[in-house]
Amino acid sequence: MGKNTDRVKTRYNNKELSEFQKIIEEKLVEAKKQLSFYKNQLSEMADNPDTKVKGLDDGLSTVENERLSSMALRMQKHIQHLENAKLRIQNKVYGICRVTGKLIAKERLVAVPHATLSMEAKEKRK
Repeated sequence: MGKNTDRVKTRYNNKELSEFQKIIEEKLVEAKKQLSFYKNQLSEMADNPDTKVKGLDDGLSTVENERLSSMALRMQKHIQHLENAKLRIQNKVYGICRVTGKLIAKERLVAVPHATLSMEAKEKRK
């Protein structure tokens, strides 16, 4: 009987994986909304060049365009990380640190559901 309590947990159970799946799905919905917003803003800027004022404002609109493009790219990467996390859930390897092989703390996965490193591994990399 003592062996069961002494055993180190090596993966999250199906109920826990389901809970993480819900968190990831919610984050994906929000991320996709944000990405759509950025793309719409970029599209509006491209479709309405007459709204720009010549001179200084052209420079400002270029900066804004670059900022929106950068944010859209970051959001696309975030979405891909979340999609990859869903695959790890399907493969039952979600929440396992890719460096230490230990389980990533639940609190960390709730805050950063696409995390692939435990805090221990992350600290070592600094």
